[in-house]
Amino acid sequence: MSKRKLSRQQRWRIEKTQAERARRAKQRDDHDTERLAAGEYGPEQPGRVIAHFGHSLEVAPADGGATTRCHLRANLEGLVTGDRVIWRAGEDGSGVVVAREPRDTVLERPDARGRLKPVAAGIDQILIVFAVEPEPHANLIDRYLVAAEATGIPPVLVLNKIDLLPDEGGELRSLLDRYATLGYPVVTTTTATRTGLEALQRQLKGRTSVFVGQSGVGKSSLIDRLLPDEELRIGALSEDSRKGTHTTTTARLYRFPGSAPPDSALGEDDSGGELIDSPGIREFGLAHLDADQIADGFIEFRDYLGRCRFRDCRHRAEPGCALLAAVERGEIHADRFASYRRIVDSLEET
Repeated sequence: MSKRKLSRQQRWRIEKTQAERARRAKQRDDHDTERLAAGEYGPEQPGRVIAHFGHSLEVAPADGGATTRCHLRANLEGLVTGDRVIWRAGEDGSGVVVAREPRDTVLERPDARGRLKPVAAGIDQILIVFAVEPEPHANLIDRYLVAAEATGIPPVLVLNKIDLLPDEGGELRSLLDRYATLGYPVVTTTTATRTGLEALQRQLKGRTSVFVGQSGVGKSSLIDRLLPDEELRIGALSEDSRKGTHTTTTARLYRFPGSAPPDSALGEDDSGGELIDSPGIREFGLAHLDADQIADGFIEFRDYLGRCRFRDCRHRAEPGCALLAAVERGEIHADRFASYRRIVDSLEET
């Protein structure tokens, strides 16, 4: 698909907007430089980005304590929740972020133009939350798993609202067993009772986690139960569509009771862990991945990849395809292979 050509007036408006943003950024940066030179900021100290609001950040000191609303130097674009930074506190209660420490992990997702955009950093695990209602679809879960595998951050599957699950569990219980057999951690929980919350807390303990999943699956409700002192906006399911409404507008990091600051001498057993609540997303985009990366995101495929008769095998109907042979022998579940094909086909159509 060819890109839409912009008119001269549209290009002028875009250039004018970009120039105005650059002017304001330089003005803020010059002001910070003057304040730094005048000694209005304290010494440099490590911190953690708790939330991001456009040109300002909420930063928590690494050794604990109250958060401070900070702005950032013009050369520090792209900071996200979870980033570890170096910042300086101002005399007026504000602060300025002067540097970002190296990232060990970062969660990215493609924007509307397919460009990868970081949304959170410093993450130990991705909790893929789905629920009995709205009805989960295996292909959507597989998309989340492929996206998680591409980041290198271990995924955990969390089934919420199990109070709505039939006693026998049905197809959903079989689906969970399938993922557990593959080696994925699976946690079942509900906010209607304490059932499962303890298991979820154990999974979160001592780790920095991020919740992802469709709107309406109860991510904010879970955090509300785990962090009763936090004020979260929780949207109800639409009675017509049974799909949730977006309630989280920016990624925010929450520290559970007993959490030890990063530089604390407390051991992991004393840490309640941290959780980053990201804006609700209905589908985790995979447009930045090619067919080979999609296949690698299905972890049970990995032992067979590269063993096909033809190097350029597309795993459709080619003779000597190792994946197709594994499906026929029952070593790869037919439904998972079909899900892989749907994902690849959808990307090719795009």
